[in-house]
Amino acid sequence: MKFVLRSLATASALLLMAVTGAAADWKPAGPITMLIGFVAGGGADTQARMIAEELEKHHGWTIIPEQATGGGGAKLSAKIKDMPNDGTVIGLAVTETYGCNMIANPKAGYTQADITPLTTTAGFQMGIVAKTSKGWADFGDVIKAAAAGETIRFGAMSLKIADIAYLLGEANGVEFNIIEVKGGKVVMNGVNAGDMDIGFMAGIQAKGVAAGDLVNLASTLSTPLNMSPDAKGLDAYGVDFTLDGYFVFVGPGGMPNEARKALSSAIAEIVNDPSTKAGGFITKAFGGPATISGAELGGLLARDAASSESLMMAVN
Repeated sequence: MKFVLRSLATASALLLMAVTGAAADWKPAGPITMLIGFVAGGGADTQARMIAEELEKHHGWTIIPEQATGGGGAKLSAKIKDMPNDGTVIGLAVTETYGCNMIANPKAGYTQADITPLTTTAGFQMGIVAKTSKGWADFGDVIKAAAAGETIRFGAMSLKIADIAYLLGEANGVEFNIIEVKGGKVVMNGVNAGDMDIGFMAGIQAKGVAAGDLVNLASTLSTPLNMSPDAKGLDAYGVDFTLDGYFVFVGPGGMPNEARKALSSAIAEIVNDPSTKAGGFITKAFGGPATISGAELGGLLARDAASSESLMMAVN
């Protein structure tokens, strides 16, 4: 049985029809604090700050970006749950924050009930990547190299991703030297510098792949990679889990529907508009927008948590 988070898509045209009214009818009680669960300067931080700029431009809201990094979104989530839920506080995390990261660290002090899901912005174009100069055409070549005695240094940027790397080794009778770091940019830098042989990257590799410097050896998604549609999925290498995931905006739990709908609609409008700085950046850096909200988003988070529990059982 495959434990897969099926990719969901919200029709942009229908979404945009509802946006203007929802956002126009609601006004925040004051400045909106935007917590960002990612290090400054990376792709996730950049999209958050661009979205903040567009929200101010289009709606006249005052947005105050603030870093809240640590624990794969745990610090952000533990902080946001005790903040006002009137729409004056939102945060950008990833769906994994409310799946594997939450389950693996019950002492982090938050649950899915402590947040109000607003909307996703983009999915991860997650692949297993190497430098083209390695001469590997697909992940099968890596397995052969490891079986022949070559030490394979495998970069991963979260516990869940490291677990997938472990299962890939176990399924193929090899052992990888798994190096867990913070952020896909660190993985990419490690691969390019030769400090890692392969690594998971969630879209940041697009430019290098297009230039021929990097190659996607495998897709970790339930669907083909946009940039490398011929790359095989993890099931081809004996692993029935995937790493579908999304950047997601949340608020404190119990947010009033009026505020929730206005914020999610306003963010989705910006993300789905390629003429905005944020929309253009998301298309370039993450392969395009993926906006999921409402009951669909709640269901996605619930399935992610269930899939993560199954993954941990498989590893342990």
